[in-house]
Amino acid sequence: MAADAVEEIRGTTQGTAPVPLSVLDLVTVGAGRTAGDALRTSVDIARLAEARGFHRYWVAEHHSMPGVASSSPAVILAYLAAHTDRIRLGSGGVMLPNHAPLVIAEQFGTLEAMAPGRIDLGLGRAPGTDGATAAALRRTERLHEGADDFPQQLVELTRFLDDEFPDGHPYRRIHAVPGPVQATSPGGVQSPHRPPIWLLGSSGFSARLAGALGLPFAFAHHFSAQNTIPALDLYRESFRPSEVLDEPYALIGVAALAADEEKEARRQVMAAALNMVRLRTGRPGLVPTPEEAEAYDFSPMEREFVDSWNANVIHGTADEVRTGLDDLHKRTGADELMITANAHSGEVRLRSYELIADAYGFATPA
Repeated sequence: MAADAVEEIRGTTQGTAPVPLSVLDLVTVGAGRTAGDALRTSVDIARLAEARGFHRYWVAEHHSMPGVASSSPAVILAYLAAHTDRIRLGSGGVMLPNHAPLVIAEQFGTLEAMAPGRIDLGLGRAPGTDGATAAALRRTERLHEGADDFPQQLVELTRFLDDEFPDGHPYRRIHAVPGPVQATSPGGVQSPHRPPIWLLGSSGFSARLAGALGLPFAFAHHFSAQNTIPALDLYRESFRPSEVLDEPYALIGVAALAADEEKEARRQVMAAALNMVRLRTGRPGLVPTPEEAEAYDFSPMEREFVDSWNANVIHGTADEVRTGLDDLHKRTGADELMITANAHSGEVRLRSYELIADAYGFATPA
């Protein structure tokens, strides 16, 4: 891969941060807010991230969750591309078994045409939802087949993106458009870029596959912290140099929320934790307010879950969050930290990213 393409993957460290910092957005919808409010907040955060020097901004595919308005990553990324100029945009990720590979190649080829050299294609193999919703998405009850077929789907998607099906393949005459075929058509001119593929995971499967293929790897530390170091070790041990990377590159998703006062950070984090309690017990809803969380009577089992969940959320003042992120980097050796700030209020989330940027001395817009 060309040096500039590798640089798109690796990013540049800003200020005093130990590694590049990026943003993961779930487009969370708080009680009393609309999906439109959440999407406008995403634009505000993306603009702030671009202005302050965060490397990339990803959105994650989820379904049938009232408090998460990111069911269509490609649509949201097109919206963000129209409101930003430089920051990398991508999926963290698209759940490939939910989709035909040709459709994803077309969608991300279109995004690449909109924002050349700025698009990442992060792929996961989980459904991003419950089993019943996954069955509705995939039009099948045999959900395990989608996950088992992930490596084959990945090969198919890559061939569509590169327009490189071999002679004799049934898809040889099928082309993802926009895509490389346009450069080979009479009078055709096509961008030299195509979105780099990342593999996402919360266990060892994608870590091993990303290593074997020499692809960058993103691990969901924010909800699978106990597996982080084993998965990163497996990725690095499995890594084989490729045309994409000559050495491993791993980012981890990190739940982090900074506030002007530690007490306020705790209030916000408790509201997000109550939202997770409801999700995990089959009662998904809008993200509650801190006041609702303060009034909620947690059962002993729920309290145990909240304590465990919040132990993996770095929160507090800007200095406390910076220390927590630095410590996490030292423990994991991650090449990039992708921060997700979950809170009821878009203003709180926006302020959190501002405080983290300030804590690391990121550039201040003129």
